[in-house]
Amino acid sequence: MKSFFKVLGLIVLGVVLVIAGFVGFIAMSGLPEYPDKLKKVDLKVEVTPARVAKGRKIATMLCNQCHFDPATKKLSGNELKELPAEFGTAFSKNITQHPTKGIGGWTDGEIAFILRTGVHPKTGLYVPPWMPKFLHMADEDLKSVIAFLRSDDPLVAPSDAENRESSPTLLAKGLARFMFKPYDYPSAPIPLPDTSNPVSFGKYIAFNYDCFTCHSGDFKEMDVQTPEKSLDFFGGGNRMGDINGKLVTTPNLTPDEATGIGKWTQDQFMRTMRTGVKPDGSVFMFPMVRATYLTDLELRSLYAYLRTVPTINKAEVANDTYADAANGSRGRQLYYKYECVRCHSTTDSGVVSVLGANEKYPEDSTLVDVILNNHVYFPDSFMPMFNGHVSTDDAMQLAAYVRELGKKKGS
Repeated sequence: MKSFFKVLGLIVLGVVLVIAGFVGFIAMSGLPEYPDKLKKVDLKVEVTPARVAKGRKIATMLCNQCHFDPATKKLSGNELKELPAEFGTAFSKNITQHPTKGIGGWTDGEIAFILRTGVHPKTGLYVPPWMPKFLHMADEDLKSVIAFLRSDDPLVAPSDAENRESSPTLLAKGLARFMFKPYDYPSAPIPLPDTSNPVSFGKYIAFNYDCFTCHSGDFKEMDVQTPEKSLDFFGGGNRMGDINGKLVTTPNLTPDEATGIGKWTQDQFMRTMRTGVKPDGSVFMFPMVRATYLTDLELRSLYAYLRTVPTINKAEVANDTYADAANGSRGRQLYYKYECVRCHSTTDSGVVSVLGANEKYPEDSTLVDVILNNHVYFPDSFMPMFNGHVSTDDAMQLAAYVRELGKKKGS
C-alpha cells in the first residue's frame, strides 16, 4: 500500500512540475511568432482625395482613439488605459510616416497584411489580441485606410516618438497562444456592402467598426472570425477602464426591452449616437464615444441590424464610482456627475487635457460655450453634446472648476 501511495505521489508531483514548467514557459516567453504565416501582398494603393477622406473617417472611428498621442498630436502611440488590467499594460505603436519608428518604410501590402492577419509583416510577431483585426473590411475601405496613412494629414506626419513595449500578463500571453490565432490573408475579394439593404449594411457597420468586440460578454471569449459566436453577442458585459482605471461596463444593445435597447425608437438611437446623451439623460462614458462620423444612413442601418440580433436579458453590472464625487465645489461635483472625469481626468493624463483651458479661454463666456458646443470648436471631438442637456448655470460651474484645475497646474 505504501508503494502505491509513493507511486501516486510521484505521479502527482510529476504532473505539478509539468504544469509549473508549462506556466513558467508561457510567463517567460513573449507573444508568439508566426514566420510561416508571412506572405508578400502585391498591393499598390492609389491615393485619391475620396479615399483619403473615407480613410480618415474609418481611422477616426477605429485607429485614432488608441494611437493618438496628445503630446505629439499625431498617431505616434499611447498607453491603452481602457484595457482591462487582467491583460497587463499596453501601448499602441507609432503609425506615422516616420521611416523607422513609424510605418513610413512599409509597403502598402505590408500594411494590408498586418491589418488583415494580425501578424507583423516583417517579423512574424503576433499583434496583441487587443488590436482589432480587419477580417470583414471591404477591400476598398482597406485601401482608403492605407491612402489616409499615406496622406499629408498632420495626424500621420512623421514623428520620431519611440515605441514603448507592452507588458502582457500571463493570461494575455496564454490567450494569444491558445485562444486567439492569426488569420489567413483573404484569398477572395471582399466587396463593399449593399447600402440599399439596411440590415446587411448595418451588419457591415457593426463588424467593420468593431462594435461587437466591446459590446459582447467577455473579451476572452470573442470570435473575430464569426462574431455571432462571441459570448453574449451584443449583450454587453465587458469591463473596460476609463482614463483613471475605473471600470465601465459595456451596455446591452440587443432588443431586450428590460435590459437592452428594445424600447428605443430609431430616432432615440440616432439621437443618442449623435449627441452622446441617452434617452434616460445619462451620457456616454469613456471609452464609448459618440458616432461623430457615421451618416444618417449608417446609423439607421446599424439600428436595423441591432433589431435582428438575438435578444439577451442581461442586467448591466454597475460601473465603478468615485468615492469622493460629492465632495468639493459645485463645479467639481458636476465634473463627476457629467462623467467628464472619465475622459479628461483632473490631471494632464486625460485623453484631452483640460488644464490649459484656463489660459486658452480667458473669457468665461467663451469657456462656457466651448463646454456646451465643443463640436463647433473641435469638429473631430467625440465629447457629448451638452447644449440642451447641461444648463448654462451648470456649464458656468464646470468652467469655474476647469479654471481651478488650470490654476493648480500653474502653481
